Amino acid sequence: MTEPLVRYGVAEAVATLTLDSPANRNALSSRLVAELEEGLTRAAADPEVRAIVLSHTGTVFCAGADLTEATSGDPGSAPRLLVKLMRAIVELPKPVVARADGHVRAGGLGLLGACDLAVAGPAATFAFTEVRLGLAPAVISLPLLPRLNPRAAACWYLTGATFDGPEAERIGLVTGHGPDADAVLAPYLDALCKASPQGLAETKRLVTAEVLRVFDRDGEEMAELSARLFGSVEAQEGMHAFLERRPPSWAR
Repeated sequence: MTEPLVRYGVAEAVATLTLDSPANRNALSSRLVAELEEGLTRAAADPEVRAIVLSHTGTVFCAGADLTEATSGDPGSAPRLLVKLMRAIVELPKPVVARADGHVRAGGLGLLGACDLAVAGPAATFAFTEVRLGLAPAVISLPLLPRLNPRAAACWYLTGATFDGPEAERIGLVTGHGPDADAVLAPYLDALCKASPQGLAETKRLVTAEVLRVFDRDGEEMAELSARLFGSVEAQEGMHAFLERRPPSWAR
C-alpha cells in the first residue's frame, strides 16, 4: 500500500496530523490536501479528541503549492482546494494548533493562518515567496490579513524576504516561539484539554467570526485571482525557473 502523506495519531485527548512528505517539502499536492481534510474530519468526529495539532516531518513544515502540479494541470484547482482546506480548519469546532519547527513558505503560511494557535521552534523560518514567482499571496490572505500587523504584512508580502520566529510572533503569525517547539506547545495543549468541548466550540466561533466573514466576502474573488496568476505567462516562468534552480527572466 502507498504510504500516507499525512499521519494520524491520538494521545491524551490530542489528535496529531503530521505532514509526512519530506521529499516534496510537504508541498500542498492534491493528495496531501485530501488526506489532511480526511484527518481533520476524523478528529472532529472523535468525542475523545479535545484539540488537534498540525505538525510535520523533515526540515520543512510546508513549502506551499506543489509547483509540479501547478505547472502541468488546471491552474484553478490548487487555489480552490486550499481555500476549502483553510476554511475547514477555521470552521472545525475544535481548536487546531500548528507546530512548525522548519521552513514555512507561501501556502504553508495559509495553514498557519487558518489554525487557532501556532508555535514555532528554533528551526522555523517564514517567507511569502509568491512575489518572486510572479504570484501573489491571494487565497492565503483570507485567514492571514485579519490577524497580521498591516505594516508587517506589507513588508513581508512585498519583499518575499525570510524572517524568523521572534518576528513571526511580533506580527501575529504565531502565538509563541522558543528553543524547543514541544515545550512551547505543551502549556497550550494542557490548557485546551482542561476546557469543556462546548466551551471550546462556542469560543472558537467567536474568535473566528471575522475570518469567516472574509472567506464569505472574498473567497471566490481570491481563488479566481490566484488561478489567473498561476496560469499567467509570468508565473509559469517563475515556477519553471524555481524548479530548474535558475533565476527567472525578470530578476535583476
